[in-house]
Amino acid sequence: MSSLARPRRRKALGAALLAAVLLFALFTFTGLGQQALCLGGAALCDSRAITEPGAEASKRPGPGTADGKPPAPRGCARPRDCGYPDETTTGPRTATLTPQSTGNAAIRTDGTVIRGWDITGSLDIYADNVTVIDSRITSTNWWGINLRPGFSGLRILHTTITAVPGKGPNNGGSDYAVSNMSTSSIEIAHCDISVFGDALSMGQGNIHDNYVHDIQPFKNLDGEWQHTNAVISNGGGKGKLTIRHNTLLNPTPVEKGASAAIGLFADSAPVTHTVVDDNWLAGGAYTLYAGGKDSAGIEVTDNVFSPQYYPAGGKYGAVAYWNPAGKGNVWRGNRMADGTPVEPAPQP
Repeated sequence: MSSLARPRRRKALGAALLAAVLLFALFTFTGLGQQALCLGGAALCDSRAITEPGAEASKRPGPGTADGKPPAPRGCARPRDCGYPDETTTGPRTATLTPQSTGNAAIRTDGTVIRGWDITGSLDIYADNVTVIDSRITSTNWWGINLRPGFSGLRILHTTITAVPGKGPNNGGSDYAVSNMSTSSIEIAHCDISVFGDALSMGQGNIHDNYVHDIQPFKNLDGEWQHTNAVISNGGGKGKLTIRHNTLLNPTPVEKGASAAIGLFADSAPVTHTVVDDNWLAGGAYTLYAGGKDSAGIEVTDNVFSPQYYPAGGKYGAVAYWNPAGKGNVWRGNRMADGTPVEPAPQP
């Protein structure tokens, strides 16, 4: 090798080393290296594998949280303090709604989308895949929205559903903000619901991130108080009922018909395949009626029972009719608002 070739080679090696150092620094300090790693395979592209220094330690379960959920909050005076829905996080996301005096309107066209309406009346759904979103319904009927048998795909999102107390027929003693008469699931999410005695009535559905409050007692045609529940299932659902991350309040006095915040009653058939997870619950004779002796597949986890109306959540306690022996029944992580664990009383 000539004496002239050696300096050129050393210069080339030095330039290559300098480029490598600069490239490493660029990848390290800009995060481009994380993107480049994703080219190495699907596992490396999982965002959960890309963490900041010390992030893994913060993700490890803390004391008493084997499932990885955060520790039970303590000292919550109201739902908002613990991150549960209220009037600020539910209902229409627009202040401008178009008035619509529909009366009892029947929706018969598949795929109908009702958006931005301020409805005086009620909706009777005889169609598939109907969506009600960013709207308000003030009903003078015994329901706000009713899905008829044989239809599916109903979604009710970011909507206020209320009623005029004492107006309209009372269906022999009951009224519903949303009634699912079908055997298919429906979704109700981010809604503000009030007045109706049995606000959400269904055996199957996905109920999440809603605020149910200010249920109004009334007497039925026989002069008796209607039994009131924020969510009610009478058993026999053909699918899964999921009740997750809602604020469900039943302020009705017991002497005026209060049953529960969540009433899982085996009136029609056993209650099965129901998840009650991470809700803020208050009121009722018992805050939760939990399905009874034939229930199965009932998961009640990480709910907060509030003393807003009664020290124990409901007048007589937090929970009744829990079946610990039911196949697939799970009770875990439920507590009062101050963090005190809630355990069902032993069955007689």
